[in-house]
Amino acid sequence: MSHEPRLTIALRTLLQTQRVAALATLDADGYPFVSMVPFAVEPGSAQLVIHVSGLAAHTRNLQTTPRVSLLVMQAEVAGEPVHALARVTLEGAAAVLERDSALWRKARDAYLARFPDAEPMTELGDFMFVGIAVQGARQVAGFGAARSLDAETMAAVLRPAL
Repeated sequence: MSHEPRLTIALRTLLQTQRVAALATLDADGYPFVSMVPFAVEPGSAQLVIHVSGLAAHTRNLQTTPRVSLLVMQAEVAGEPVHALARVTLEGAAAVLERDSALWRKARDAYLARFPDAEPMTELGDFMFVGIAVQGARQVAGFGAARSLDAETMAAVLRPAL
């Protein structure tokens, strides 16, 4: 069994325990637009998966400009300082997954494993799965514990630990 750094364990734990992210997209005029999205991890492709409506502004934005950013952070605890909350900003490229493709089925399985109550929404015609290939990240695990990660390192984090 290989040694895994403390910050890598903390990052994997953050992504496993937090179920929502702030998704930043760019609108048609180039302005940032931030929305909340539930997310899952599809470990085989090492992608984040979101399930979005074609009617949503963020969906139109990412279809036009696939560069996105997501912020996942530890929940605030009453009475505790907020400046040291564990968080990660992920940069990536979003792509709508072709319905019923192998990757779409894997993404759906990963998403429903995390959000089983969303199953009826997966049958709605205007909803789609989007895979986000993470190209880099900035992790803050507390005061004095921050680092940048490249795509290869993030892929290792998103795949199951062996």
